[in-house]
Amino acid sequence: MAALVLFLAFLIVPASAQSGDREKPQPYALIFGTVWDPDGRPLYAIKVKIRRADEKKVRWELYSDHTGEFAQRVPVGKADYVVWADVKGYKLPSGKKLRPGSEVTVHIDDDERSDIGLHLDWE
Repeated sequence: MAALVLFLAFLIVPASAQSGDREKPQPYALIFGTVWDPDGRPLYAIKVKIRRADEKKVRWELYSDHTGEFAQRVPVGKADYVVWADVKGYKLPSGKKLRPGSEVTVHIDDDERSDIGLHLDWE
């Protein structure tokens, strides 16, 4: 009976935990930001796009959360990234329309966090 219990426990426990070796998490840098409306209030569900400065293609698309915040892991190493808000099709309850603000360039050197703000304008 005890052998059966041990055998079943062996099947349930993942292989990585059985050997005691755990994969080391890969290092990363983090671009963290907040999307703000023209009156200084954080905005929810704004699409944020990020690309490397030396490329034209968007690498990441994500949305701001309920506090207007977003976070994206990027590879470690020297690189510049361009971050902007895409408000196409976004509707405010008030009926006012938004216009994207300026793009923000983020420089990453290593495994660090860079905090930014995306400030939108009224149309």
